[in-house]
Amino acid sequence: MRVFSIIYRKELRGFLLNPLGWIVIAFVVVMHGVSLSTAIKVFSDSPNTSSLVFFAFQTPVFWFSFLFVFPLLTMKLFADEQHRGTLETLMTAPVKTSQVVLAKYFAALTFYCLMWVPSWFQFQLYPWITKMPPPWNQGSMIGGYVILFLMGSFFVAVGCFASSLTSNSIVAAIVTLGLLLIHYFLGFVTTIWGESFAGAALFDVISSRQHVNDFCSGLLDSRVFVYYLSLAIVTVALTFHSLDYRRWRR
Repeated sequence: MRVFSIIYRKELRGFLLNPLGWIVIAFVVVMHGVSLSTAIKVFSDSPNTSSLVFFAFQTPVFWFSFLFVFPLLTMKLFADEQHRGTLETLMTAPVKTSQVVLAKYFAALTFYCLMWVPSWFQFQLYPWITKMPPPWNQGSMIGGYVILFLMGSFFVAVGCFASSLTSNSIVAAIVTLGLLLIHYFLGFVTTIWGESFAGAALFDVISSRQHVNDFCSGLLDSRVFVYYLSLAIVTVALTFHSLDYRRWRR
């Protein structure tokens, strides 16, 4: 645990002390503000039974910023160290590959969670400014942030895996974004082709958009927990094997 803790703190400091980390936070804050403003406009134009949280986490602006965050967070985790030659030094030290992978993964995931803290305060501005009851309930607010964590746990793992495959940070970012876009658009298969073909139910299960719909409506499905956490574990394991293969090959 001591080695894990040292690497974890080092990586987390790297996020907090790097200007790129604060640029990412600023990007998320601004884009979430735009998304929230768009959702408020929807409320002002017509009455709705869904909560403000539901609409804020379903706008195109939200999905654009959400999917682009992960390549920025993870592209340098392993690729940059491979490019500078420091990964080989780390791997030849008395450090287990699993400790390196888990420390970097949890540091990125921790920073990802911290990144969404300002958005909670942005929601609280609505009742403070309007002097009206908030147009959401606790279930939708909790569900919204729970699904952000679940999706983030898997998507950060995807970024880690992509970064472990190359020494070029830009390539790692492109691969990460490509994989996340594929996963996102697979959820639209039944929307485009209907649900009359075999296996249609599978695409409903993996639809990130549908998961956000359900959780922001206060419907917490245990199957979604299992889905994202299982994929995160498998992807982190793939990252471990990718680095371990490189370690022993040398």
